[in-house]
Amino acid sequence: MKKLFKIFLVLGFAVAFTFSCDVERFPYNAIEQTDAFRTMQDAETIRNGMYAQLKSRVYGLFMFSTDVQADLLNATLDFGNRNGNPHRWEPMLSTDYTIRDVWQWYYSALVNVNNIVENMELVEAPTDADKALLSQFTGEAHLIRAFYYHQLVIRWGMPYNSATASTDLGVPLVLRYNPAARPARATVQQVYDQILADIQEAKLRLPNGGPNSIVATRDAALALEARVRLHMKDYTGVVSVAEELINSNRYPLATTLAGLENKWVNDQSSEIIFHAFVARPDELKSGVGVNNIFLGFQAGAGLYTPDFVPQQWVIDMYDENDFRKHVFLDQKLIRIQGFEYPDIWLINKYPGNPEMYTNVTNYQHRPKLFHISETYMNLIEALFHVNEGQALNRLNEIRQARGLGALSGLAGNQLRDAIRQERLRELLAEGYRLNDLMRWGLGFERGDPQNINFIVTGSTYNELSIEAGHEKFVWGIPQNDMTTNENMVQNPGW
Repeated sequence: MKKLFKIFLVLGFAVAFTFSCDVERFPYNAIEQTDAFRTMQDAETIRNGMYAQLKSRVYGLFMFSTDVQADLLNATLDFGNRNGNPHRWEPMLSTDYTIRDVWQWYYSALVNVNNIVENMELVEAPTDADKALLSQFTGEAHLIRAFYYHQLVIRWGMPYNSATASTDLGVPLVLRYNPAARPARATVQQVYDQILADIQEAKLRLPNGGPNSIVATRDAALALEARVRLHMKDYTGVVSVAEELINSNRYPLATTLAGLENKWVNDQSSEIIFHAFVARPDELKSGVGVNNIFLGFQAGAGLYTPDFVPQQWVIDMYDENDFRKHVFLDQKLIRIQGFEYPDIWLINKYPGNPEMYTNVTNYQHRPKLFHISETYMNLIEALFHVNEGQALNRLNEIRQARGLGALSGLAGNQLRDAIRQERLRELLAEGYRLNDLMRWGLGFERGDPQNINFIVTGSTYNELSIEAGHEKFVWGIPQNDMTTNENMVQNPGW
């Protein structure tokens, strides 16, 4: 397994692909994709390339940009306009590098994934064990394709509405490599149907798995299905798959501060379903570090210069007895514009794994695609619409695991609001907040800062107010693709 996960880029196979590309013939220095699928060694190499691409597309810009856009953070005076357009909501244009890069990187990774799905059967498999392994590799590709397309459709497609999904625009569905194609956008329903079909195929081919897996498993497929069905408001479907996963008892919740810290600092926990492989020294240039924008540690000075800090209400929602307050957040000495401010709460959910330090933290860690506490929160939200009593019971399981007391007597809107707040406490800074607000049909107003003296102020910063249904909850199709693809239709407001 260690040999298998000596991850490296597969230069011959990893053909860059975006819809903006005008290349209409196969690159002279590449090989035909089908020629890459011959031996079991080929299969392992190509599979490793798929995972190498995945780990660079699940954190960093791909995760924090939606939280920067939402209601959690204030920009400091030293943020240098990094991620400024999403944070301000204006001028947030379809030429913005965040929108362009996330779109292009997802679709470029889909080239390799699609080729595995289509061509893995070409590999010569001498034994039954080899055949089983190839089937597993194909299942992994189906799951990763489903993951990418769900990330795409919740950012660029219209929010799922069963009454209009068959006509609402989603994203282009590209399932086979064709550099000359200029695909139109599929409907939201077509995209979700493809996602669920890929998940089903993955469930048929993959083993169940266990904690801290570095490859896709059937359990990861269940976790993704629960996430997807929640966005579809298929609440009974969420309950079915989430209960199956939780009731397997393969991923018990951490019930101590040390256990929770081990999950987020050392990348080891019974809660982790699937996280991407990273190890020093070979993988430290992979770009999976994320929280320089939240911490910005200056080793020479022994202090911090973050781009963004959590607002005061985010700090206040954590009880002092809540383990998460002492793992996800930390008080630091910061320096902004030459002035020092002690005891400022910073997001500290990704301080970096000490095993990967290069003298000091480099923010490297194993990106967690799926962990059981997210599945719990998806289940609890769905149960609210199915059985409020069971929702409260599951909510208390999470709370008590995190050091809090049980709630009682909650129903209706009070229970709904308690569930939503618990979801934010548990999933803080994992990139879910903007999507959650959109799914709930809510707008927001940014709240009071921890200290107004070191943040950027104004109507598009700390005073920003966004109404429910604002068109820029959904991102615009990148302008390059609008220019080069006559079949593409832009989202409203872009």
